[in-house]
Amino acid sequence: MPEQNRIVIAANFTADPIAETLHFWIRRFGWADDIVFAPYNQVFQTLLDPNGAFAANPEAAHVLLLRSDRVGSEADLRSAIASFGKPVLVAYCPGPTSGPDPAPNELRLDALQALYPVAEPFDPHSEQLGDVPYTPQYFAALGTVVARALHARRMRPFKVIALDCDNTLWNGTCGEDGPLGVQLDEPRRFLQTFMREQREAGMLLAIASKNNEADVVETFSVHPEMPLRLDDFIARRINWDSKALGLTSIAEELSLGLDSFLLIDDSPKEIAEAAAGCPEVLGLELPQNPARIPHFLEHVWAFDHLKVTEEDRLRNASYVQQLERGRLERQTGNLEEFLRELKLEVHLQPASGAQIPRVAQLTQRTNQMNTTLLRKTEQEVRDSECWTVDVSDRFGSYGLVGAMFFSSDGDALVIDALLLSCRALGRGVEYRMLARAGELALENGLQTVRVPIVKGPRNQPAQDLVGGLPAPLTARECAELKPRSAGSTPVASREAIVADPTSGSGRIDYAAIARDLNNPSQILEAVRAEKRSRAAERSSTQQPRTDLERQLAALWAEALQVSAPGIHEDFFDLGGHSLLAVQLFSSVRQELGVELSMDLVYTGKLTISGMAAAVELAQADPEEMDRLMAEIDNLSEEELRALLAEE
Repeated sequence: MPEQNRIVIAANFTADPIAETLHFWIRRFGWADDIVFAPYNQVFQTLLDPNGAFAANPEAAHVLLLRSDRVGSEADLRSAIASFGKPVLVAYCPGPTSGPDPAPNELRLDALQALYPVAEPFDPHSEQLGDVPYTPQYFAALGTVVARALHARRMRPFKVIALDCDNTLWNGTCGEDGPLGVQLDEPRRFLQTFMREQREAGMLLAIASKNNEADVVETFSVHPEMPLRLDDFIARRINWDSKALGLTSIAEELSLGLDSFLLIDDSPKEIAEAAAGCPEVLGLELPQNPARIPHFLEHVWAFDHLKVTEEDRLRNASYVQQLERGRLERQTGNLEEFLRELKLEVHLQPASGAQIPRVAQLTQRTNQMNTTLLRKTEQEVRDSECWTVDVSDRFGSYGLVGAMFFSSDGDALVIDALLLSCRALGRGVEYRMLARAGELALENGLQTVRVPIVKGPRNQPAQDLVGGLPAPLTARECAELKPRSAGSTPVASREAIVADPTSGSGRIDYAAIARDLNNPSQILEAVRAEKRSRAAERSSTQQPRTDLERQLAALWAEALQVSAPGIHEDFFDLGGHSLLAVQLFSSVRQELGVELSMDLVYTGKLTISGMAAAVELAQADPEEMDRLMAEIDNLSEEELRALLAEE
């Protein structure tokens, strides 16, 4: 299994039961992850050991599950997490105390955990038997929280939320009830506040609504109590055209792909119409019962942001400036005149510590101008030779919009990756980046510059850039590169508007998750139902042969919620985990009066046939056992092999 398809979990309690729910979500999202558990209660060793489970799987998702009353020294824990370097998902589980302040590379899951409350998380009996301190319902919640955090890290982020007006942003119809007649009830107030928070986290808000524009404008004007104001929306399409036409127009205006759009609407008809014309857009129909709107929005995983950077917070202002630049570009005749009027300033410098999170984010989000489709964590950025690019012009600052990663190979400077945000395309910035690379090559006595290209479905601008360079490219030629004429690097190619065929976002039914899998009880039942269904599809020919095997098969079926488990099937392959094993062994003790050792779980496959043999061994008469052992001792090697073959 490749390292990037692993989830490595370390915990200071027995956390194996989380695997069942994690596998449920892994299958739902079409992931291919293998779940690896670090040794029991070795959190610090896992973080610090260069041969530990975390270090041995550097590209995996690293998860810490910590019962807060067992953490020990908070300072030591923060230091250990920070020293590991790579991002760590950390969930503090119920205990008398809360977790310590987060380490720099720690991604806390507190907010997500608050969305899945469990009234009684503790199970004292299972804790006593196997240090499994929590109930199945709590493990279902915890597994969902970890899966949701992994989803937030892995998904290609949505960028635009397009909102309907009537019965979405407010209750009522402004064209019929009049602007003063509509109401801001509590569910819509929550929705507007929620969307404002999304905007502050970097999402762009737009209006796509069938109304008279004057009615909508007046509605905002006469309702100052609304959390959202009209100027919070980067673009508006308020008319009687189809939603699909409006969404396509907004995408073209913003130079963004339709697959980065979410549409929020109360009307299933409008959602269906938009899906027919713009299948790339994720449509979310609000619940017909307005009281359910807040809970629904909180459980749409597409809105999740594990980490918000300063660049995210400034994104709306940046796009407003971008629209002003677009208007100037249309007014000028060519690239040279446009750049002269723009008064563009490009600043290149080695990456500083404060820029690391933004650079790592660029590697995850930049698709069009990304020469090698490189993705890096913050620690990997720190370990690389990297220069950053800040751009500003007469309209304001673009912020940190680009990065170059370098290495050397003989007499060549190799640009391992050149990345530039789409909002800086068409300004000649990429050529200034290349020119600086040429200067660096000359300063270090290197003769050539190599710019590898990895072709992807969305990086045609990067392919065009590299394809237009001389081959080979001398350091001197690279240092003297100038921006091409207008049209060579369009502000937004058609690839920016169509969907990314590699994106899985459109295949995830976020609305169904928000509607049907939004609390631990629902999730636990869905996990168990899936397990029953998978068991029913299994054609088992390994039927019990003895009364004892039939008794054990009944206990297994009850514990695992499966029908007719085969006598040679592995307990864990059937969906078992440590908590269920403890419960199963307790049932065997009660039903058969036999105390089996838990070592049986960890010394190979746990099967019904193997457990039956262990029970028979435990029930055997000691004197009879001594006689049998004496007989075995007296057998020759050939006789022993023959006896084993017969068995």
